[in-house]
Amino acid sequence: MIANPADAKPVDYLLIGHMTADLTPQGRTVGGTVSYAIRTAHAFGLRVGLVTSALPAEPLLNELSPYGQIVVVPGPYTTTYENLYSDHGRVQYIRGVAAEITPGDIPQAWRSAPLVHFAPIAGEADDPTMLDLFPDATIMATLQGWLRRWDDDGRVRFRRWNRAETLRRLSILVFSEEDIVEAPELLDELASQTHSLFYTQAERGGIHYEYGVPSRYETPIRKVVNPTGAGDVFASSLLCALHVTGSIRTATEVAAQLAAESVTRFAIEGTPTPDEVRAALTE
Repeated sequence: MIANPADAKPVDYLLIGHMTADLTPQGRTVGGTVSYAIRTAHAFGLRVGLVTSALPAEPLLNELSPYGQIVVVPGPYTTTYENLYSDHGRVQYIRGVAAEITPGDIPQAWRSAPLVHFAPIAGEADDPTMLDLFPDATIMATLQGWLRRWDDDGRVRFRRWNRAETLRRLSILVFSEEDIVEAPELLDELASQTHSLFYTQAERGGIHYEYGVPSRYETPIRKVVNPTGAGDVFASSLLCALHVTGSIRTATEVAAQLAAESVTRFAIEGTPTPDEVRAALTE
């Protein structure tokens, strides 16, 4: 972790978003898009920087520190999620929310990163002026966290999001069919305003919209051990592979392969290894 943001060294891949503590039957585990993405980008051999918020002494941060430089905005809580299951399906609760991430929290040395990934998990960093810090970057957002709101008791519900000033600046937008199940018409709305949009559909692959024009992509079929984080692996692999290869088609194939492999392992252990990245790029 970086105690003083002025000490930050330049990075290739900048992540902005809350890491999470997920309450599971196995105990408290690290989660959130940034947790999957920092490990994935590191496996691609990129220098990674993460701006997040959590309790200052959050022990789960130690599981991420080997993979990149981390700036932690001190929060009253670590953003914490709990999923409860019944015969009627899953109900998700948020048990604590970390601090907001503001433009002033981004180290000066990281504002020239060629790759910037907004990875909200609880509505954080939803400030269009933040994008002005990165005029020359390829900017991707994984939409999940901007599509969430919660009741006083913490129950998570769908929030409709369509911020035109953000969409105009994004290079890539990624979200899943599960994210907009309550408002499927949002897909066409967002696709018409975004340069490049990826709509993921788990084992069915997904749809890539380029300036609103759709084309399908497929994903390899693997035996599912745990699907958690597959979409996060897909998105971060996509941005990394695009940087490495310069081809959106190749990047999509690489990302689909690595996301498919991720479901064969449990949760955070599903992030790719350097050997898997090299194999996917070669194939």
